[in-house]
Formats: sequence, structure tokens, C-alpha cells
Amino acid sequence: MMISLPLSPQFSVGPLLVATLVVIAFYAEPTSGQWLAYDRYAIEGLETWRIITGNLVHTNGFHVLLNLAGLALLWLLHGEHYRISRFLKVFVWCCIGTSAGIYFLSPYLIWYAGLSGALHGVFTWGACMDIRRGLRSGWLLLAGVAVKLGYEQFTGSSDGVAELINATVAVDAHLYGAISGVLIFLLMLGLSGRSQAATAS
Repeated sequence: MMISLPLSPQFSVGPLLVATLVVIAFYAEPTSGQWLAYDRYAIEGLETWRIITGNLVHTNGFHVLLNLAGLALLWLLHGEHYRISRFLKVFVWCCIGTSAGIYFLSPYLIWYAGLSGALHGVFTWGACMDIRRGLRSGWLLLAGVAVKLGYEQFTGSSDGVAELINATVAVDAHLYGAISGVLIFLLMLGLSGRSQAATAS
């Protein structure tokens, strides 16, 4: 059976744009990290752009490669949902949700960088979209990520990954990102229902 990849520009431009920004930020280090990473004290000093841009910078090349591989995997799984404007909106809101969760619920996390929190959000959003289309695989993906998040919350971060990326894995960011993805899906579903009801009336 042939596997159909979501190669159409309408499905691939969004992820490619995010990947491009990540690579540019990496090659602009250390300046990009100094000015773009999530920094609690800088955000309190009204450098609010870091709420979004902190998700685009990384600690080293291994960190970049791991997250770009994750982004590619998500595109393979759910690329058919990734129409350009929709994907970018979901991604940006997952970035905001991840950073907001860290700021309000994990005040001990002073500094954060990386795409993984937002990727968890895009993943859960995509799984919910699968469920909406009647695909059982969506439930399996949600169950899988729930087990992963629970394991991380109880056992903490992986020492091997932490050594590889030269930083502690912010498991709370994964949790907040995943929750954000589900909430964004529910909000979009509610707005879509209202729009259809208004059109019908």
C-alpha cells in the first residue's frame, strides 16, 4: 500500500517556516539566546516577545536536531491538518500556552529554550483532529502522550537527553504544551460550532 505524504505546500509550508526560524535562531547564537530565550526576569521587565520566541531557540545542535526531527514526525502524522494559517495559529498559541504555564505554574523555571513544549501541544491538537475525523488512532496517540507525560512528571527528565542537549529537560513545558493543544482544539471546535449555527440561522 502506498503511503501518501502531505507534500502539498498548503500542508508543508507552516512546518517549514517554523523549522527555518529555528535554524536561523541557532546560527544567530549566542545573540539569539540572549535576546529570545524564555527568561522570567526579562519577561517581568516587559520583554514579552520571549513568551513566543523562547520556543524557537535551543541550547545546542543536538537540541535543534531532536526538535526538528519531532516537528518532521508530527508533519508525517498530521500534515493533512496543517493548512498554513491554521498551523501557524495553533503553533503560536501552543508557544504562548507553554510559556504561560511555566510562568504561572512553574516559577522555579527561570530560563527555558526549546520547541518541545509547543510540539507536544501541536501533537495533542493533531490527535484531537484525528478523533474528530473518526480515526481511532487519535485516541491511541492521546493515550500514549498521556502515559509519557505522567511518566515524566513522576520520574523527572531523562539524564541521557539532558546530557545530550546540555540542559535539564523541562518536563513541565511538555505538560503545559500538551494541555494547550487540547484547549486550543476545544476552543476552535466551539468557535466552529457557533459559526455553523449562525450560518444556519
